[in-house]
Amino acid sequence: MESIEQVNYIKAPIGTIYKALTSEEGLRNIWTKKLKVKPEIGFINEFDFDEGYITKFKVLELVYNSKVVWECIASDEEWVGTKVSFELSERNNKSTVTLKHYKWRERTEFYRWCSYNWAMFLFSLKTYCENQKGMPSKP
Repeated sequence: MESIEQVNYIKAPIGTIYKALTSEEGLRNIWTKKLKVKPEIGFINEFDFDEGYITKFKVLELVYNSKVVWECIASDEEWVGTKVSFELSERNNKSTVTLKHYKWRERTEFYRWCSYNWAMFLFSLKTYCENQKGMPSKP
């Protein structure tokens, strides 16, 4: 099994980052404008990137200001069955976000492209939390 792992450092309170990762408002400003999101275990978050399908993640774990875990149940076939986690920590007025997209069946060209896009997601999260201006996709 393959795993994408990215890290970024954000000059914002950990609570701001957690809220951005678990709310419609936050994810709308970071990832895509077309979505349905609730911070509830078992809820199916939906993200529409105008690619002909809806990406759906089941919320598996929410640890306030610490961790978010999703499982992909519908999307591109390479994503289905994979999991995404966001682990948060804070030290010296700086927050660390570690993103892991794991349980990939193999390392493919799409896997590599997604690694790049997850880095862009973390940059969008950073700009949103620090400057209230993320970079969501434009469907």
